[in-house]
Amino acid sequence: MKHFLLLFLLGPLFSYSQDCKLIRDTDPFTKEIKLSTGFMYFSGASLSIDADSREVDLLFSIEGANRCFDDQSTAVIHFEGTKVKMSLRNAGTMNCEGLYHFIYKNAQNTTAQLQKLTTQKVSQIVFTGTNKKEVVVLLTPKDQELLISLGTCLVNEAKKLIH
Repeated sequence: MKHFLLLFLLGPLFSYSQDCKLIRDTDPFTKEIKLSTGFMYFSGASLSIDADSREVDLLFSIEGANRCFDDQSTAVIHFEGTKVKMSLRNAGTMNCEGLYHFIYKNAQNTTAQLQKLTTQKVSQIVFTGTNKKEVVVLLTPKDQELLISLGTCLVNEAKKLIH
């Protein structure tokens, strides 16, 4: 009876599985598999995290007109419950469509920055474009959970794509 009770109480622990719904696509030319979270919508921006065997790309699409970013543009990420910030430069090309990239190498050992972005709650991101105006993107608790859930899922699945 004790063993049955113990198994009954531990059942939910073993049956828990991460709800990992990613978009899986195959490039028609290279036949390489690509993963994507699809777009997550936040206040003032949207984010899509994509991965292939070489890299993990966080693509932000900032709302509004004249959102120009180049390689000198910065994004300062503020984490919930701490004064720690992370500052990153745009890894994408110069554009005025509001597109901003964080690009990381897809590796078995996830970089510390990508690990932090996908496991700790982000409270806000402050983007500074070529015009030096700041655009603040606030994340609600629901947005934070979505980013952690889909980000962690994608990073874990992306490791399986490495050749």
